[in-house]
Amino acid sequence: MVDTALATEELETDLLLEALLQRYGYDFRSYDRPALKRKLQAAMQGHALATISALQDRVLHDPAIGAALLRALSVQPSSLFDDPPAARQLRIVLAACLRASAVPKVWLAECAGAEEAWSLAILLAEEQLHMRTEIFATVANEELLAEAGEAGFPVERMAAYQENYLRSGGIGQLADYFEIEAGRAVLLPHLRRRITWAQYNLVTDASFNEFQMIICRRALPDFGPPLRQRVLKLFHESLSLFGVLGLDREIEDSDVYKSSYQPVFAHQPWYKRVS
Repeated sequence: MVDTALATEELETDLLLEALLQRYGYDFRSYDRPALKRKLQAAMQGHALATISALQDRVLHDPAIGAALLRALSVQPSSLFDDPPAARQLRIVLAACLRASAVPKVWLAECAGAEEAWSLAILLAEEQLHMRTEIFATVANEELLAEAGEAGFPVERMAAYQENYLRSGGIGQLADYFEIEAGRAVLLPHLRRRITWAQYNLVTDASFNEFQMIICRRALPDFGPPLRQRVLKLFHESLSLFGVLGLDREIEDSDVYKSSYQPVFAHQPWYKRVS
């Protein structure tokens, strides 16, 4: 009976993922299955549904439920400098690896919302690289893309963000990088202009530019092994020689193009392409 129930659940999951692809155009079939099932279970609990089939029925017939599920399965928005150790490393990498490029391009692949891109823009400004560096922030979800373009945060969060900023190596006042209007903080216009937002799907789309740095730390853990290898190949095709790649974990021996990269830091997922 247990085996039958598990087989039924697996079939239901396959059908739901096919429904999401056919109804909304988003392909989650190659995502890491255990992580995806945890998100589906949370969605079922949130809507008081007993089965994945019941969730599929709601997704197909209620666009709001469908949109909510797509958001739940996508990378969740991050906060400014919410990972201070990673930001400290990024600050070092920016200073060491981008100065030699005349007009460096940085790709935030499957960006975790506006505040991740804003954190990068602030770091570039503090390294005097912002005037010649272009940030390309891409997301697959159309709704999340629209939100990123209109983003802001309540000014009450600034104090907590200031603490994370200082722990990330900042030495000034984070508020100096923002304009405040009606109680909301928005990144200064001259920094926002360095960010280009676009809809792009790592699962299906091809390389679209050459970059001196690619960062994808938050989406990769959701990908199953074949999809992860596809995306690593895509990044390799999109990264210039001596460009830098920032991942979620260290490159493994079985990963494609492993021999083409050297670590920037020991035992950290930052790599320079050398061939």
